[in-house]
Amino acid sequence: MFRNALEPWHLLILGLVIILLFGSKKLPDTARSLGKSLRILKSETRAMKDEER
Repeated sequence: MFRNALEPWHLLILGLVIILLFGSKKLPDTARSLGKSLRILKSETRAMKDEER
């Protein structure tokens, strides 16, 4: 049933919807803050692993 559920054109449509919802001016700021959050999460998980040792 879900064999080919996510085709490339689905991703294109999803990207267009996101651009329409958030606007092209807010996307770089959103991506920047997402990247910053992922870096913080990565460093925290690394610190937790170091504490276990």
